[in-house]
Amino acid sequence: MVLLGTIVNGVCIIIGTLLGKLLHRIPENMKGTVMYAIGLAVMVLGLQMGMKSDNFLIVIISLVLGAVIGEWIGLDDKLNALGCWLEKRLGTANSETSISQGFVTATLIFVIGAMAVIGALDSGIRGAHDVLYTKAIIDGFTSLILTTTLGIGVMFSAVPVVLYQGTIALFATQIDRFVPQAVMDSFIVEMTSAGGIMIFAIGLNLIGLTKIRVANLLPGILVVAAVVSLMYGYQQFIL
Repeated sequence: MVLLGTIVNGVCIIIGTLLGKLLHRIPENMKGTVMYAIGLAVMVLGLQMGMKSDNFLIVIISLVLGAVIGEWIGLDDKLNALGCWLEKRLGTANSETSISQGFVTATLIFVIGAMAVIGALDSGIRGAHDVLYTKAIIDGFTSLILTTTLGIGVMFSAVPVVLYQGTIALFATQIDRFVPQAVMDSFIVEMTSAGGIMIFAIGLNLIGLTKIRVANLLPGILVVAAVVSLMYGYQQFIL
């Protein structure tokens, strides 16, 4: 079953959120310290990923163009609007925790990264779900921790995660057929680096140092794919 790994990933996020909800009533001082701990850990993860690049110019170009595209289409506003709509539908618009914040933050953390792409491709091409199973466990524990401070909104991040990874898995055979392995390898490396910088920005937001609209940087992932493809095509042309 092509989508098995993706479905397990989504279920683990939901289970982690429900378990985290049981720990939701913790003292405010503890909750604040936990939030700082999460933010610092996310920043370190982002730094580790950000250092993976083989050509940092690609990362810079992708982030800048991605930011322009994201601001132009208002991607961050749209994601937050979806979160606010969920709050109204669930009647929690005046609650202490924001469903919008939990939804957007968790979605960005779970979607950005190489494991989502590599795992989905493995599921679609080889029917191997080990990478997504591993990601599912990591995301499950992460959602548990995030829920203690960001609330039930974390659970709704399972939907974009399933849609994103599921789409890649379903089209994996076509991707493998038409995209050269060298392009895919380069894309994974540079996407990991660009995604790491986005994750670092999420960490800064979590500890309250900045209010970076990280969702508006997401188009940078598509720009990475375009730049890597153009560079590969140019190299083939001059050869």
